[in-house]
Amino acid sequence: MATSTSSSLSLSFFSSSLFSTKSHHFSSKPILKLPSFSPSQTPLSLSIKSELTPLPILNFSGEKVGETFLNLKTAPSETARAVVHRGLITQLQNKRRGTASTLTRAEVRGGGRKPYPQKKTGRARRGSQRSPLRPGGGVIFGPKPRDWSIKMNKKEKRLALSTAIASAAENSIVVEEFAENFGKPKTKDFIAAMQRWGLDPAEKSMFFFTELEENVEKSGRNIRTLKLLTPRSLNLFDVLNAEKLVFTQGAVDYLNQMYGVDSVDDEDEDDEDEEEEGEDVGDGEEDGTPEATE
Repeated sequence: MATSTSSSLSLSFFSSSLFSTKSHHFSSKPILKLPSFSPSQTPLSLSIKSELTPLPILNFSGEKVGETFLNLKTAPSETARAVVHRGLITQLQNKRRGTASTLTRAEVRGGGRKPYPQKKTGRARRGSQRSPLRPGGGVIFGPKPRDWSIKMNKKEKRLALSTAIASAAENSIVVEEFAENFGKPKTKDFIAAMQRWGLDPAEKSMFFFTELEENVEKSGRNIRTLKLLTPRSLNLFDVLNAEKLVFTQGAVDYLNQMYGVDSVDDEDEDDEDEEEEGEDVGDGEEDGTPEATE
């Protein structure tokens, strides 16, 4: 009989339905079951689909004034957890500095003289006082500086982020631009606005703006559970770690443009530029440009 124990997670993952569970008690049975296929069955689909999700728009007073849609590329349900997990591990591992270092017996200062003669003492042979077996000696198999970074394709990284945002849409809202309501920085007014939008200041929240005004940033930076992000600082960890996601209308348009179905990948843009350069070279040859002769 499986026993269940309660454990505290370092990440809440409440905003994402990919990692949500009905309770915080985890069974010893595996949660993720990989499907098995017979030769007659078709394999899992690896195609990317679109996730069209409606989001309510609230004004500064907390009243619903409309509705908008978040149309993002998402990985299929069979591979969504794997893609997001790989993106999260890549981000966390690439943040490691890898500067931990210990000294071996050859690097520890001292220990050049033999402590006592090799024979006729009745003691074990000892060649140095800096042996790892003695206090003050070197370290056996200790950490040395290394590069922890791992590589992840740009398209896969973008897909992991868009999948996580789309899966957290049920815990997301859109608010109108409210920077003009903060004539000066005041944390109390920001907390009051969050409560009008149905947000608990004690819960982790992430706000995503296209442009972050100085007064808004100063008003929210003292709230420990709040993250204020822009397109430059948007990352997968903060999306998964937040329990509520808040976007502005400009942020929704940005997400639909950069991570939506009609978004243009960087590699496609590079290919188009190469084709244009190739066409320019061809035009020069047709104009009668002399070719190099031996």
